[in-house]
Amino acid sequence: MDANGLQQQYKRDAVDTMTQGELLLMLYDELIKRLTRADLALAKEEYETFEASVDRCLEIVWYLDDTLDKQYPISANLTKLYDFFCYELNRVKIGRNKTELDRVRTMIGELRDSFRTAQQNNDSGK
Repeated sequence: MDANGLQQQYKRDAVDTMTQGELLLMLYDELIKRLTRADLALAKEEYETFEASVDRCLEIVWYLDDTLDKQYPISANLTKLYDFFCYELNRVKIGRNKTELDRVRTMIGELRDSFRTAQQNNDSGK
């Protein structure tokens, strides 16, 4: 097996051993990374990269929504929030709007931080 194959196997093994909370935070971290990439591409007027980054953000948000356990009341609120993020991300993409991009990234970052705090509280037994 070549080095690339070993790296892919390592990544699969790492993901397979993560808790649901760790996977959720990993998705949010990737979402923030892609939003930052979109921002940098927009500043450089690299519109293909910008649009690809926003499209990947939309895919992540859709995935987050699709994986919600609908039996919990908070899921309905998160679905509304994810719908809002998708609406705003589409506006960002169509209008190449940095102000809205920054606003969405801030909101998603705050949500990620809330999940991180909840995960830390859960891990410490609070």
